[in-house]
Amino acid sequence: MMMDEDWMRIAIAEGRLGVGLTAPNPPVGAVLVKGGKVIGKGWHRRAGQPHAEVEALRDAAANGQDPAGATAYVTLEPCSTVGRTPACTSGLTQAGVKRVVWSCEDPNPAHAGRAHEVLRAAGIETLSGVLEEEGKHLIRAFAMVQRVGRPWVMVKTAMSLDGRITRPPGEGQWLTGPEARAEVQVLRGEVDAILTSGRTARADNPQLTYRGERAEKKQPLRLVVSRREKAGLESSAYLLADEFAGLTRFLEGSLRDSLKELAVEGVQSILVEAGGELVGHLFDEGLVDEYVAYFAPMVCGGSDCGVGGRGAASLGDTVKLDRVEYARVGEDVRVRGLVRR
Repeated sequence: MMMDEDWMRIAIAEGRLGVGLTAPNPPVGAVLVKGGKVIGKGWHRRAGQPHAEVEALRDAAANGQDPAGATAYVTLEPCSTVGRTPACTSGLTQAGVKRVVWSCEDPNPAHAGRAHEVLRAAGIETLSGVLEEEGKHLIRAFAMVQRVGRPWVMVKTAMSLDGRITRPPGEGQWLTGPEARAEVQVLRGEVDAILTSGRTARADNPQLTYRGERAEKKQPLRLVVSRREKAGLESSAYLLADEFAGLTRFLEGSLRDSLKELAVEGVQSILVEAGGELVGHLFDEGLVDEYVAYFAPMVCGGSDCGVGGRGAASLGDTVKLDRVEYARVGEDVRVRGLVRR
């Protein structure tokens, strides 16, 4: 027999479909189970649209299934307040669901734990904490905004085996192969904004656009950190002249303060694609939450390293990663992990 954890894994897989699409809301997945079978499933697609629980109920109806007596598995505590959409606790109650299981509680302290009280008052059995760490991982960007007040920051770096990001003059800007470059579009699809430095923008003339396969993905904001007016870019640069020029923004002053302002605007995740100087500064300031490094099978030498900044004063001060994943991508190797707090 399938257990609560098995059904929750299906809900989490549904929730992953919404990563990068739902800001300022979290990505959430839901599954309705009755008689040992999935009768409906859904995921939150965009802020202002139905939540995952409602999508699952609609899917059950479309399948000719009655949710009365079913168990609902949801990756996040169902909302119990009315916002841009009705409260999910009300929808589940009206549908006659007999049991609701969720992975993690709402990180917003004003809402955390309220679903237990509301649903139990309606005679519905509740259980929380099933695959809790997986549920928290799914909403890590949303939780960062709720608890710290700034977006989740993911740094992506492509470098040689000796940690360099330089290439000989005239050989182009790419170190990694086409498979790794294609995978970067997947990373861009997970975030609400892409951040780079003025130096990188001037040297590489990047587009910083999403060119992946998700038609529903909105183009991310393009953020450039620079003290120069418009980062000293030529008027013909992509960031100033292409069809998405209105999404380009220049950041000055305190980067920490800029991040907090972006969170207020609804940005909950940022991908950094920049040189070692900016990346090192972000690490020095404790503003990196996730690190993705692509290593190309070459040795470049030179002075431009993937991560600069002050660096660690001792081995004990080095940044360590959790939930580390290793994968071969074409001829390159990807390492991805969360910065240990």
